[in-house]
Amino acid sequence: MSIELARDEVQADAWTAVCKYTELEPGRGVAALVDGEAVAVFRLGDGSLYAVGNTDPFCGASVISRGITGMRGDGTATVASPMYKDVFDLATGVALEAPDVRLPVFAVRRHRGMVWVAPDVTSDYAQDAELLMEPTLVA
Repeated sequence: MSIELARDEVQADAWTAVCKYTELEPGRGVAALVDGEAVAVFRLGDGSLYAVGNTDPFCGASVISRGITGMRGDGTATVASPMYKDVFDLATGVALEAPDVRLPVFAVRRHRGMVWVAPDVTSDYAQDAELLMEPTLVA
């Protein structure tokens, strides 16, 4: 699933600043509260950013931000929950071993040195969000 919208379609007030890009360690996640939703934000080794729901759907604990990131042989960026080690696709939120289970996926971008997150793009807010699926190298 990929959502592509022109930047002028994204409402400026839909974005929430989470942290400085340089404060995100590659391969590690941080937890944030975005519009009342618990979000896990990740910066991978290639500089790409991902944001998914922070609540593990298998146990209900808010732990996804502490998960272990990885890359499948086919290039799929993943995070493994620290609870039961369930692995989720960071781009789609889908649990790889249980495709009917998924994490919400949030729009994420890097702008002026900050990491910004917008509403869940898998919800009705999709038209107000932009999902960046490749390294975000804009300063």
